[in-house]
Amino acid sequence: MTFKTEQERFWAGSFGDEYLKRNQGEAIIASNVALFTQILRSAPGITSIVELGCNIGLNLRALKRMKSAFELSAYEINPNAAAEARAAGVATITEGTILDELSAETPYDLSFTKGVLIHINPEQLEKVYANLYRLSRRYIMVCEYYNPSPVTVNYRGNEDRLFKRDFAGELIERYNLKLVDYGFVYHRDNYFPQDDVTWFLMEK
Repeated sequence: MTFKTEQERFWAGSFGDEYLKRNQGEAIIASNVALFTQILRSAPGITSIVELGCNIGLNLRALKRMKSAFELSAYEINPNAAAEARAAGVATITEGTILDELSAETPYDLSFTKGVLIHINPEQLEKVYANLYRLSRRYIMVCEYYNPSPVTVNYRGNEDRLFKRDFAGELIERYNLKLVDYGFVYHRDNYFPQDDVTWFLMEK
């Protein structure tokens, strides 16, 4: 696999391996079920979903638990995470970088990222935006750290590995998308916490 950025090498390597060890368990899947239940209320009729940057597939497992008939696919850059996601048996997993041009014979009803755009080199974001748009037949969802203007945050002692901005706003403006719904999930939520993420559901 050929990498275009240091961020790709970072996540494909040992740091990405350590990340998947830290982020496991039923509690995360349960929180993801609650999150996607809320999001998909505003997106009726979805049967196929693709995730860009699935790690070990905790979002995919939550979606499959919600509705076994979902046709799920995903892309993941870290080989060990991709193997673990594939072993879960809930989705078609492609190992590779989402900075490459991605395409599908039939677009998916929904394309999404969750905690992925924040780790993409800002100069390469347009490529991921294009993939989200190209792979979607109708809906696009991003669940990321929000900031009204672009900022860089130190991430576990590493510089230039976490970026906040208005990802949804940029997608809406670039592709003339309609904002369908949005929400925030606090890390202190009593039952189904997330990592202070803001989600945006958009429609073509």
